[in-house]
Amino acid sequence: MGIGKWIGGVLGFMAFGPLGALAGIILGSFFEEEANMTGQPFGGRTNYDDQYTRRDPYAGERNSFLFSMLVMASYIIRADGKIMHSEMEYVRQFLRRNFGEIAVGQGEEILLKLFDQAKRMEQENSIGFKNTIRECGTQIAYNLSYEERLQLLAFLAEIAKSDGNVCATEINALKEVAIAMGMSEKEVESMLNLQENSLDNAYKVLEIEPTATDDEVRAAYRRMAIKHHPDKVANLGEDIRKAANEKLQKINEAKERIYKARVNKKMEIFSQCLYYLIKKTYLCPRF
Repeated sequence: MGIGKWIGGVLGFMAFGPLGALAGIILGSFFEEEANMTGQPFGGRTNYDDQYTRRDPYAGERNSFLFSMLVMASYIIRADGKIMHSEMEYVRQFLRRNFGEIAVGQGEEILLKLFDQAKRMEQENSIGFKNTIRECGTQIAYNLSYEERLQLLAFLAEIAKSDGNVCATEINALKEVAIAMGMSEKEVESMLNLQENSLDNAYKVLEIEPTATDDEVRAAYRRMAIKHHPDKVANLGEDIRKAANEKLQKINEAKERIYKARVNKKMEIFSQCLYYLIKKTYLCPRF
């Protein structure tokens, strides 16, 4: 299967702007190989392209999402100065589930080329690749819906967590990417705390403070449930939809943890008040 059949057949918005520039550098060799086999020049249309577009009207959007994901992943993976096996394996597993075994090798090769391109850019300018990532983030924010960007950010957060330790440089890199894509630092904190079971983490998942009122908790939950509803990213593929559904379950669990803690706290206060009331009544002198 050529790369055009899983990421390049229909380019979508990644054909333009800073993502297009990276795609030209990184994917050029893949297209040249396919051009040699098909006789079609780089960027030329084929019968496959027409059939693929008719069969899957979301192909361009999904392919652009995937390439955007790999570009941003290359920045997160390199953030701590090390390319960890666990982080690369997380990406491999994602590609394997979505596109099959051949896509794993192709996706890994794209990442390795992105790493090399980042090194070359940083040799010329120490923040050259960082600036490119910011520009790509702006392009992503313009072309992807908020819910789609949420899932992209969630994927990046899972990469950072895959080695069991999210260091400060990785958190900062995630926040840089989030802001570039028109999102907030709180959304990064929410993503990083989805797997935790403490009460403090539950508040971070809902992006609120422990001092929030009950009404504010309910409103925050409704807002998060709407943001992460899996139907809003169904066009990106079943695995992305499944991941969104899992996040929604974690959000539900966080809400229930907060509700349970608040009920227990109220019961504790009620019990204390009842105890003092009984004690006062018992000790009060009778006339």
